[in-house]
Amino acid sequence: MRRFTLPAVGVLGVAALALTGCQSTAGEPAAADPNAPITIATIPVGEDPTAENPVEVFAELLEEATGRDVEITDVPDYLSVVEAIRADHVDIGIMSGFPSALAVNTGEVDALVAFQGDDAPVSTCVVLDDSPIQEVEDLAGKTVAFADQASSSGYFMPVYMLHEAGLERDVDYDAIFAGGHEGSFAALAQGQVDAACTAVMLTQLGKPMFPFEDGEWRAVGESPAMPIAGAVLGRQSLDAETRKVIQDGIAEVFSPENAERLGAYGSFAAAPQTVDPKAEEFAGFAEIAAVAGVELKDLK
Repeated sequence: MRRFTLPAVGVLGVAALALTGCQSTAGEPAAADPNAPITIATIPVGEDPTAENPVEVFAELLEEATGRDVEITDVPDYLSVVEAIRADHVDIGIMSGFPSALAVNTGEVDALVAFQGDDAPVSTCVVLDDSPIQEVEDLAGKTVAFADQASSSGYFMPVYMLHEAGLERDVDYDAIFAGGHEGSFAALAQGQVDAACTAVMLTQLGKPMFPFEDGEWRAVGESPAMPIAGAVLGRQSLDAETRKVIQDGIAEVFSPENAERLGAYGSFAAAPQTVDPKAEEFAGFAEIAAVAGVELKDLK
């Protein structure tokens, strides 16, 4: 397994991604090379030096499942993952539901495998235990931390939850983007914000993914569930053989027996998988994305 770090392919906002939507460089699928490595673009996942890194576990298990070498390219954010795939720099990327939906709706990357969501809430907002905030409506006039603007659980879903409670961002409450879930938790712990919105899953994992002890925090509100929890995205120039090798490998990697080792990716291991999901399966994100200020129709 080899690992690289790729600088950001540009300052990619959602608008920039939309502008590049008609400039695909993908060509016709090349002949299969059974010895070619599988290349993956990933954002940093897992910060605990004493635990296995989920990205490296994923790559190791994919090597075992496919019999091919795997090369990891680290990029700074979800949108850089999409651009790396779109520009044929890597074969695949794995990400959560909303970035996957945005990517699929560009028409320039393929969803190879979708991990189906369940009926469980995706996100919540966390407050310190001694906070006067008791319910979502109490966040009116407060400052709320979100992970970043491309995060499903750290932005899209909780901002929709607040919208459903009658609170609009930058009107009824102040929003800051902390650069990740860890940044949101740090801002809350330091008293810089009144609440930090995050994934329910992270609150359940505990340390080091979630820094607060029992009795130090409370959850306020629950977002809806997501129809698709995440997806493995692939470049459109993948040859048919490599595409199938990857899809079969993903089915083997994301199995219940690997859930614990996969760490932050572990929730995908228990999820039903759909191979070659249709673009329409991601359409359920449209209303939530519109509330968050992103129009999926603009990314075709």
